[in-house]
Amino acid sequence: MTDVLVLYYSRHGHVREMAAQIARGVLAVPGANPKLRTVPPWGAPAEAVPDDGPPFVTKDDLRDCAALALGSPTRFGNMAAAMKAFWDSTSDLWLSGALIDKPAAVFTSTASLHGGQETTLLTMMMPLLHHGMLIVGLPYSEPALVATTTGGTPYGASHVAGPNDDRPLSDHERELCVALGRRLARLALR
Repeated sequence: MTDVLVLYYSRHGHVREMAAQIARGVLAVPGANPKLRTVPPWGAPAEAVPDDGPPFVTKDDLRDCAALALGSPTRFGNMAAAMKAFWDSTSDLWLSGALIDKPAAVFTSTASLHGGQETTLLTMMMPLLHHGMLIVGLPYSEPALVATTTGGTPYGASHVAGPNDDRPLSDHERELCVALGRRLARLALR
């Protein structure tokens, strides 16, 4: 099986739900296996065990994966500090070239439609590009990308959670997450 690492940080559960939908897309591709991982909250010890959900990511998870889907909520147009702190610790992987030529995709959730989705997706790509990864987006051949009135961009999957963080993923947002997982898995298998 080819492992696709779905690495995310989620505070209110929306990015976690997106990760689950991306994993569904990965599972739809024969020979591909999603590996869900998260990062510890900002300031928490990395060796702590999460209360629920997937285990915390290790550098071996990154080294061993064939592809990566990276998700974080938006924090002022950028990824959350917890996710940034993890990437700031990956210099050894960069030095060894462990991630070069692996396909990678990004996804995010914001409170509002203009809450920084595209800037977050683009800034999440920066460490991946520095690691030599190949960025995978969503092509406009995906019908939900053209039809969505909520989240979804060619840069990656996105979700509008609402000002009270109470909006579930729309059908289009879910479809785009699944499509991103499928596309990433297909490319990993190539």
